[in-house]
Amino acid sequence: MEYSQIRKNFERHGFTTQFFSTKEDACCYLTDLLQNQTIGFGGSETLKEMGLFEALQQRNAVVWHNKVPGMAVRRLANCADIYISSANAITETGEIVNIDATGNRVAMTAFGPQSCYIIIGRNKITANIGEAYSRCKNIAAPLNAKRLGAKTPCAVKGDKCYDCNSPNRICRIISVIERVPLSMKCEIIFVDEELGY
Repeated sequence: MEYSQIRKNFERHGFTTQFFSTKEDACCYLTDLLQNQTIGFGGSETLKEMGLFEALQQRNAVVWHNKVPGMAVRRLANCADIYISSANAITETGEIVNIDATGNRVAMTAFGPQSCYIIIGRNKITANIGEAYSRCKNIAAPLNAKRLGAKTPCAVKGDKCYDCNSPNRICRIISVIERVPLSMKCEIIFVDEELGY
């Protein structure tokens, strides 16, 4: 994978970028960088696999609804100065694509915090918007729905999106970030490992 060109494409769109060979190196970078901050986390298997919550909470106030479920915790995370998340997919041309059920993650990666860090494993890099959208709907969403115990066709079959009308549907909001939102710093952290869904 040609990370240098992908990074240039994101940087041309106003993002800063970092590259790490391992999730441990990326975790060390963030724990050295972020101290005495209020940090919100988006729902993310990537962050969980990195052990990032545990690492950052030693020197920061970290709010994550994976640790304490509920809407109140999501709202607290939305008041943080720093927001850390992953994405369902990114494109080689420099766009970020996410699917969300409640909207907390797509909201915070578009508006609110002073700084946002988005951590991307190599498995989430796609060639273009069409492939990114397909990855979100047919890989990330079914795996997340299954993990959450949703009663949806994609969770039961685990193979693709069925564009269902289930009340448990998690594909409710899709966002595409083409450029860094105004008045926000956003850094893409590439990790040369498979991380999350």
